Amino acid sequence: MIERYQTPEMKALWSEARRYQAWAQVELLALEAWEGLGEVPLGTAQRLREALSKRPLDEAFARRVEEIEAETRHDMVAFTRALTEWVGDAEVARWLHLGLTSTDVVDTAQNVLLVEALGLIEGELLGVQEALKGLAVRYKHLPAVGRTHGVHAEPTAFGLRFLSFYAALLRDAERLRRAREGIRVAMLSGSVGNYAHVAPAVEAYVARRLGLAVEPVSTQVVPRDRHAELLSGLAILGANLERIAVELRHLQRTEVLEAQEPFGYKQTGSSSMPHKKNPVALENISGLSRLLRSNLQAALENVALWHERDISHSSVERVILPDSTTLAHYTLRRLKRVLEGLVVYEARIGQNLHLTRGLVYSQRVLGLLIEAGMDRATAYQVVQRNALRSWEEGRNFQELLEADPACPLKGEALAQAFDPGYFLRHVEAIYARFGL
Repeated sequence: MIERYQTPEMKALWSEARRYQAWAQVELLALEAWEGLGEVPLGTAQRLREALSKRPLDEAFARRVEEIEAETRHDMVAFTRALTEWVGDAEVARWLHLGLTSTDVVDTAQNVLLVEALGLIEGELLGVQEALKGLAVRYKHLPAVGRTHGVHAEPTAFGLRFLSFYAALLRDAERLRRAREGIRVAMLSGSVGNYAHVAPAVEAYVARRLGLAVEPVSTQVVPRDRHAELLSGLAILGANLERIAVELRHLQRTEVLEAQEPFGYKQTGSSSMPHKKNPVALENISGLSRLLRSNLQAALENVALWHERDISHSSVERVILPDSTTLAHYTLRRLKRVLEGLVVYEARIGQNLHLTRGLVYSQRVLGLLIEAGMDRATAYQVVQRNALRSWEEGRNFQELLEADPACPLKGEALAQAFDPGYFLRHVEAIYARFGL
């Protein structure tokens, strides 16, 4: 991922040095397991552990791996050779990578990193949820116009849209939890997954020490439907984040201006128009969400591999796994800042509610006419006739109904139809579903 959209945590997590540290951890635990089985001299793993504690794998080590890989054209061979150089212990070098194939190490270590990455994402997601919950509670009783097809529909609570977003992100959290559990597996089963050269006990030991489960049936790889599920969770998360961004972008339009993303004192909105305050953060979220969704397609195509294994998935995952987890983390963090600093114009919300001169109460009028004894078809004609006149002539809808002899409701009986409180009377019940 380009540095512009990295977060410090994800940058460190997906660095070459961190990747090699995870590989080394798998190799170390495999040695410990072999020692427990009596296949490797006691103390071999401890010698590796002490060497790594004295000389941790860093960027210099990563550069050495790169130098060797330029000759070997094989990253795991380059890694193991660089590691034996780095440690400088012939006994460790003799037993390192015993019975393992490259993907045993790569897939297991990668899953460790993915579990960690999802933990970071879930932490940011919780922050966005809290920000949405705060907005939902703050504006629970604020009447606002609801829109369908982009057109004014009926009054609703301004806070309900934030509650709806909060509910969606609760579902996202559950999807990511399932994806994290799905990817929390280790695989050390050998060249074709049949444990011919590595005992299942080695795999079980390494998995337990890493906090992972054992992949029940592997070939030479962890089945990639697990990774596709993870990318699916991130793609849906991205779709929901864009849903929030698109709504807030609409609310910031000059003609609407019910809410606005925070704008810094020294911030510049346009290089040519000094007055501009553009929803650039929200537009950025919309754009990055497209990448989250598009990466899912590549993950789905990675599921079908040749026989026990090919590496057509490998090059793809080197891009989409770091990129998608990093983008999700970055996008959540940026949205949280927007929500925490969101400017809400309550007076403008009230103006927009009355912008159509009472037309948003047409269904309430229709219902009251039916309650008064009018049949639905006739009542609909009365309401629609006056509503269209209000549209075309720019006149007050309630006044037109008062003047229409075909409308039996007059005065207070008619006025009650234009009370926004009627439309908010069940809002508390909706919030109660979330303990709010």
